[in-house]
Amino acid sequence: MYASIVNAAFQLNQCSLYDFLLAISGDQVKLGAIALINTSFEFMKTLKIATRQSPLALWQAEHIRSRLNALYPDLTVELVKFVTQGDKILDTPLAKIGGKGLFVKELEAALLDGRADLAVHSMKDVPMHLPEGLTLAVICEREDPLDAFVSNQYQHFDELPQGAKVGTSSLRRKCQILQQRPDLEIIDLRGNVGTRLSKLDDGLYDAIILASAGLKRLGLSDRIRHCLAPVLSLPAVGQGALGLECRANDNALLKLIQPLQHEETSICVRAERAFNAYLEGGCQVPIAGYATLANDQLQIEGRVGSVDGHTLLKEQLVGAPAEAEQLGEQLAQRLLAQGAGELLKALY
Repeated sequence: MYASIVNAAFQLNQCSLYDFLLAISGDQVKLGAIALINTSFEFMKTLKIATRQSPLALWQAEHIRSRLNALYPDLTVELVKFVTQGDKILDTPLAKIGGKGLFVKELEAALLDGRADLAVHSMKDVPMHLPEGLTLAVICEREDPLDAFVSNQYQHFDELPQGAKVGTSSLRRKCQILQQRPDLEIIDLRGNVGTRLSKLDDGLYDAIILASAGLKRLGLSDRIRHCLAPVLSLPAVGQGALGLECRANDNALLKLIQPLQHEETSICVRAERAFNAYLEGGCQVPIAGYATLANDQLQIEGRVGSVDGHTLLKEQLVGAPAEAEQLGEQLAQRLLAQGAGELLKALY
């Protein structure tokens, strides 16, 4: 509602904006529209969004640009494209070259030196600790958080024959899949979504496991045979959610992007990230964490395992949404008591 009023208001010159607003009915509508208009005038320069060049990253950045332009029709938004170290090094497993933090470092450097104002991230790729001076300002509404089973030969994960080749770059997925099916051969799979699908189509794998959210955002839902239930493959921390990172002192921008915040998703992702941070885990370790909200209760489940799937520790807790971070830390403490620390130390 506010966005349509703002759109109409921007057709007028600035001097007549408030005359226009006085003519519309409803105090709450007036206040909301005035707030959006004032916010947009505070941020008068071109907004530069840092993004990777992969099709999925560009879709995500364009999605945020579209949402911002719907709120602020006069806002000029420019995409600034980067090739990250994670994009360049494709012949080595992520776990051996620094994990998924390699996908965000160049974007964060651009924020810090002023080449960009805002970075759009897949939350599952964001390191647990941000550089000084930056903040994770907004967490957007979550897409499907589950893992997707993709295959040209088999309709379901359960149909995979003994010794089938399954592609994934995730130690989390590898651990959980081998815990259920130690007979499968898990082979590293790198590259963007299109590259991974091409490798499957070339017959290098019997099946591959990808994030459902990425496939759906790219219009590739038809490649999903089915989504893996959390009991088989609990999602990664933050999976399916987008995060917006910017300079912590950029007050005008912080105010500008705040309408994109999705509180329910934020609560869940904050709990998941607190869980992972307490374990001192990165983005590329066999740790799974997934939180949901229902009936004003926050439920979070966590898992830590060995890469070979021989050991998989599981725990879950329920608590108040207002105590999201504390709940995540409590979950981590319970898994540490079961021996999670020793499992993680074996990786480093």
